[in-house]
Amino acid sequence: MKKKLVIKGERVQDVGYRLFLLDVAEDLGLIGFQARNVKDYVEFAVKGDNEKVSRFVSFAKENYPPFAKVSEIIEKDYDGEVISIDKFYHRFSIDQLVKIVEIGINMLGKQDVMIDKQDQMLKKQDEMLKKQDEMLNRQDRMLIKQDEMLKKQDEMLGRQDSVLKKQDEIIMEIKALRGDLRSFMEERLDKIERDIAMIKLKIGLG
Repeated sequence: MKKKLVIKGERVQDVGYRLFLLDVAEDLGLIGFQARNVKDYVEFAVKGDNEKVSRFVSFAKENYPPFAKVSEIIEKDYDGEVISIDKFYHRFSIDQLVKIVEIGINMLGKQDVMIDKQDQMLKKQDEMLKKQDEMLNRQDRMLIKQDEMLKKQDEMLGRQDSVLKKQDEIIMEIKALRGDLRSFMEERLDKIERDIAMIKLKIGLG
């Protein structure tokens, strides 16, 4: 007896459907099994005793792989060739090895891309660190110049203080000289006035 199953749904490929039903076919003792992906569905063909094939079909209609999303299972009679389970298993193993190799090569390619990106990122980080070092060096130079300017300002303020002190001393000296000059002028005027008064008395004008 031969049967074909067409399994359709939102997700029926790349969910382990072939291995899932292959294990069942082996457990039931079927002599023929084959499976393939067709567009958006999977197709199975089995061969064996009527009872065993019927049990396989019943199981397939009621059980799905954990990640499968099935919407329809169509059962058909099949008169084509069905390869042995051993032969399918051999082909399936080769297909899986090819997939593993392809995935490995793809992963290596992605790793190369990631390593290249990491190298680029490290290069950019080095450039950023170099720029940061340059900025820090500039800041250090600016701080040194600021310190020099502040030192010069302190020197100028010190000189200004000295000048102001000297100005205060000169002003005090000028004030003292003015006081002495005023006293001298007042004494001279008093003497002159006294002399004039005596002269007037002597000439009879007083």
